[in-house]
Amino acid sequence: MPVVGIIGNAYLINEEYPVHAGGRMNSDAVAKVAGALPLIVPTDPDLVDIDALMATCDGFLFTGARPNVHPEEYGEAETQAHGDFDRDRDALALPLIRACVARGQPIFAICRGFQELNVAMGGTLYPEIRDLPGRMNHRMPPDGTLEEKFALRHDVTVTEGGPFHRIFGRTTVTTNSLHGQGIKAPGDGIVVDGRAPDSTEEAIYVDKSPGFALGVQWHPEYQADTDTVSRPLFQAFGTAVKAWAAGERPQRLRAG
Repeated sequence: MPVVGIIGNAYLINEEYPVHAGGRMNSDAVAKVAGALPLIVPTDPDLVDIDALMATCDGFLFTGARPNVHPEEYGEAETQAHGDFDRDRDALALPLIRACVARGQPIFAICRGFQELNVAMGGTLYPEIRDLPGRMNHRMPPDGTLEEKFALRHDVTVTEGGPFHRIFGRTTVTTNSLHGQGIKAPGDGIVVDGRAPDSTEEAIYVDKSPGFALGVQWHPEYQADTDTVSRPLFQAFGTAVKAWAAGERPQRLRAG
């Protein structure tokens, strides 16, 4: 069975006990839909060797998280609008993404992972897109049940003939929305393949990668086994991971 490294997050339990953890939804999606063994990766560069990690895993899932990529990683000064940070995750995830892109090892990036993918390739981020003229509030509702927070909220239109069109079989899908930041400038090789109605970038891929390197700004891990948008994404990721494990190398992700 292929192995997918799930980039987790650092937390404190009861505000005192440090843990490395990953959301159950991510593990479920990897195991039940992608058909791979989920492996939580500690997000501490002092504990993890990237070369050994890449030799152990066949692909990587870069998950969402509350802390944001530190703006120093894309050449900007920290402000209050940038929110909380996780510098250990920055130090592990960004070079890991670059190594996977260069090698063609499959990666699938979600929410913060989507932002990491852009920054790793030299792109920049807006700290709070709801403050931009004409943009909607993409943040998670502050109250309500889990179902209400992850409810479908807006359409995403993808490029006809592009990789997401091929995955979905259609050019418009409806997604949830639980993010505050967004792309300001795309990184080197980053192709914006899908946008929300307010023009916010929602789906990207790395054209320069010889392998599977996709990112979405929403959270497809929610109900990934039944949602008609989420399921094909994780199935496509699983296909790429299985091909990598078998020694195959997928074609470049370019528009058809």
